[in-house]
Amino acid sequence: MNGSISENTKAILLLAAPLISGSKQQNGARILSNKEYNELARLLRERNAQPADLLSPSAPALLADLRLRFDTKRLEELLARGFLLSQVVESWSSRAIRVVSRADPDYPRRFKAKLGLEAPPLLYGSGTWSLLDEGGLAVVGSRHADAALIEFAQKTGGTCAAAGVAVISGAAKGIDRSAMEGALSSGGRAIGVVADRLAQAIISRDAREAIRENRLLLISPFDPAAGFNVGNAMQRNKLIYGLADAALVVNADYEKGGTWNGAIEQIKRLRNCLVFAFADESISIGNRKLIEAGARPWPNLTTASDLITFLKKIHPLESVTTGQKREELLPGLREEPFTKYIAPKPSSSDDAGATPSAKELLSAVRSILVRELTEPLTKEQVAQLLAIPPKQASTWLKTFVEQGVLTVIKRPTRYVVSKN
Repeated sequence: MNGSISENTKAILLLAAPLISGSKQQNGARILSNKEYNELARLLRERNAQPADLLSPSAPALLADLRLRFDTKRLEELLARGFLLSQVVESWSSRAIRVVSRADPDYPRRFKAKLGLEAPPLLYGSGTWSLLDEGGLAVVGSRHADAALIEFAQKTGGTCAAAGVAVISGAAKGIDRSAMEGALSSGGRAIGVVADRLAQAIISRDAREAIRENRLLLISPFDPAAGFNVGNAMQRNKLIYGLADAALVVNADYEKGGTWNGAIEQIKRLRNCLVFAFADESISIGNRKLIEAGARPWPNLTTASDLITFLKKIHPLESVTTGQKREELLPGLREEPFTKYIAPKPSSSDDAGATPSAKELLSAVRSILVRELTEPLTKEQVAQLLAIPPKQASTWLKTFVEQGVLTVIKRPTRYVVSKN
């Protein structure tokens, strides 16, 4: 395995991962759901503690302090799965599968910035981890597509390769896999967000070769041995969009299937990635309805130069890195300031003096905070959530308090969405 597992990640694995050994999931206490883990993490922060403290000598006192909000017997039973954890970690290591948690510095900052508390607590993967911070074009579609659309997906992958843009997809049979294969066969890079059997996916011959050449990363928020589950397949869609600068839906079945649901969720609710739909004279009803819902028609891009110019024009999202300077993702393309993209809305009088870019940024931050501050957070916690300096967080928080978007709670000073 690349890198050791941190103590925080060990604790999160014990609490929130099924730890499937072989082909079977062990019986015992029910693992924490994402919502339950988020609540536990919040309570730990309030006590200036972290998950690793639940494995320390101070754990009994900490658990006793949590007993009014959690079944501490359940937590103790989960935390006692140390031997099982050592078994699955050894299995993952033998296949070069890495695991990181939201508590680790290597966790994708795009997920934290775009998804907030919807970002999965754990992420498993094998391949070039740095690809997670480079952005790219998401190319998605249904499993059942005609030959013309399969060829289009492959050509789009090849165009991305020539432009130096990574293809991000779900690695499922059909459009997703065709786009990834088009990129990899042309010498490009790809990220596959796998919904099931990650441990099996990484040992296929083509995957092994591309991983060895540092051109492919396969990741999953689900246990590497987990089988197919419709709910999991739906949930991973937000991760595909979360890594991308823009997304292309090649084809979608109207009102059914993961491609449709993922695109609609992005257009209507998450809105952190521009969604485009392939549209020619034979456009499917699904894609037509996506455009009516807010997706944009995909332009006819046939060359690498066209794609680069296009991505410059739509101002792709900055890959939310640690802030350290690195090479530009595309030739001649400067990274934009941090924000998630939200389709511009009519500006209020409070934003009247701002430039269009500033208004868009303020609107984006406002939307994130309205979504995330349903529970009070301190200025420092907001800065961490947005991956920005505390001084900038203070400025934005003051603005939104003055606008009535947020309310201040004293002792200690925290911020929460206004109820009016």
